[in-house]
Amino acid sequence: MGLIEIVVTVCTLANAGACREEHLKFADAGSTTQCAMMAPPYIAKWVDEHPKWTAVRWRCQYPDRSRAI
Repeated sequence: MGLIEIVVTVCTLANAGACREEHLKFADAGSTTQCAMMAPPYIAKWVDEHPKWTAVRWRCQYPDRSRAI
């Protein structure tokens, strides 16, 4: 079983123009579509743990093998 990641675009609450991507990695249990449908609880947990940030969009993808995991 491989990995899949939720790529979440998050922006600071203080400056909505200051955004970055966060990569949340999980064991692959289905397609990227299934991942995207199951993502909201994981995103909510991340936002709860990082109160200065808000999630504005997300997508799922298989990790880039050239990047360190």
